[in-house]
Amino acid sequence: MFTCTAVMQLIEKGLIGLDSPVSDYLPEYKNLTVKTDRGIVPAKNPMTIRHLLSMQSGLNYNLDAPSILKIKKETNNQATTRQVIAALANEPLDFEPGTHFQYSLSHDVLGAVIEVVSGQRLGEYFKKNIFEPLGMKNTGFELTPERKANMSDLFSFDMNTMTSTPVPNHNRYVLTRNYESGGAGLISTVDDYLLFLDAMCHGGTSKDGYRLLSKESIDLMRRDQLNEVSKKDFDLFGRHGYSYGLGVRTLIEKEKSGVKSPLGEFGWDGAAGAYALIDVTNNLAIFYIQHVLQCGYVYNVIHPKVRDLTYEMLGL
Repeated sequence: MFTCTAVMQLIEKGLIGLDSPVSDYLPEYKNLTVKTDRGIVPAKNPMTIRHLLSMQSGLNYNLDAPSILKIKKETNNQATTRQVIAALANEPLDFEPGTHFQYSLSHDVLGAVIEVVSGQRLGEYFKKNIFEPLGMKNTGFELTPERKANMSDLFSFDMNTMTSTPVPNHNRYVLTRNYESGGAGLISTVDDYLLFLDAMCHGGTSKDGYRLLSKESIDLMRRDQLNEVSKKDFDLFGRHGYSYGLGVRTLIEKEKSGVKSPLGEFGWDGAAGAYALIDVTNNLAIFYIQHVLQCGYVYNVIHPKVRDLTYEMLGL
């Protein structure tokens, strides 16, 4: 969510247009191609910033795409974020931008847009405009000795045997030594992340008075962005009652799903089971952490129970 928050900050300043073509900022994305039944053809629709934010860009999550492997080899694994994302533009899209939802490297591309517009590395922009003002002292891309020493072990869950086994703490989203991923790769703590969520659930202003975002930008982030076809794609994620906004899931239906939180509650979750909820109606934030991959029931059992039990406990 940090990348999308940063983009919304730059939209507020008039430096990025929500419906501007990505090629306005990254020229390599001017002449994209798309896979079709007839083979690879020129894309008809320009990819926009909104498409990237809402995961409707046509990109996928193939970290071993030929263009990525090529730039890594050519630079001896030293390629910058901007170089990797420029190379990615050579890959054909899976579908026309704006026609489907697919979780992808879209937010990584946004990271490169932020770098171009701000003139800063992604991590530096985050530090100056999000982390430092919010008092987030233990969040960043760099795996420092202190962060490594405090990092929790990671496990993988076997649904057949109902057992967990430890796996190496290796982040494959760090594509090169100089790559900073807009979609993954940040290291943080529960205490730090709650500072961000607290500001978001209070209309974009922190407890110390720092205005992270305007309430209007937060409302725009949590507005449903998916067409009917894209909604069917998103339904495969199993987030019952939710659709997808600008980088976040957003609650659009309560009755059939029995969700206890209010409409417009939003947030996201992680591959190893992390869960973030933001409720601007009640100025409430929830953050749950676990470090277990392949835990099949986390999204449709654990997270909903954490959410609903919290609302029942608070009488909301």
